[in-house]
Amino acid sequence: MRPSGRAPDALRPVSFEIGVSRHAEGSCLVKFGDTQVLCTATVEEKAPPFLRNTGLGWVTAEYAMLPRATTSRNRRERQGASGRTQEIQRLIGRSLRACLDRPALGERQIVVDCDVLQADGGTRTASITGGWVALRLAVNAMLKAGTIKHDALTGHVAAISCGVFRGVPILDLDYPEDSDADADANFVMTDGGALVEVQASAEGATFPRARLDEMLALAEKGIAELVAAQKAALA
Repeated sequence: MRPSGRAPDALRPVSFEIGVSRHAEGSCLVKFGDTQVLCTATVEEKAPPFLRNTGLGWVTAEYAMLPRATTSRNRRERQGASGRTQEIQRLIGRSLRACLDRPALGERQIVVDCDVLQADGGTRTASITGGWVALRLAVNAMLKAGTIKHDALTGHVAAISCGVFRGVPILDLDYPEDSDADADANFVMTDGGALVEVQASAEGATFPRARLDEMLALAEKGIAELVAAQKAALA
């Protein structure tokens, strides 16, 4: 039924290659099938201006798609981020802050850069899931160096897409499925099963509440598998 031949509840092959950037405090090359995103985490020893003298830290994100990440060349965003890019990087930042102990980080900022090397659907969910791994590595480095005394992360965060394709709810859409889906949704969750964000839309006809519940059940299964993969990569 699916162009890839996968079962409706099957993820694409997922992998995390850690430590791929020599200079970043944390780095990860994440692959969701043919989607590949390089995630790096940079520690800045100062908080954003709006957090000065609060004792609280911050995590923010930047997202970019390389020119030949897709089948045709995209122009570089030299005049500033597009609306879509801004929306995605704000989503990544919000998602990663869901697991942040801001007092434990102190007045510092960690910037997570997510650069899409190759896109085949699910670039924002791959960025969140791989971005968390890069963030985890950066916090580990700070703990090891004694820069912070307590763990600044409270748990795992991961994200996955779900949709309705040819009338069937499916997990982890690739591009051929995403471009022809009846409904499309992105779910961000913690390892404890708490929802961080849900983005869902009907691509054609509307869909009932039961369909959303089915997609949520698929997302819970997929995110549990992604968290297990994160743990394995960091082990």
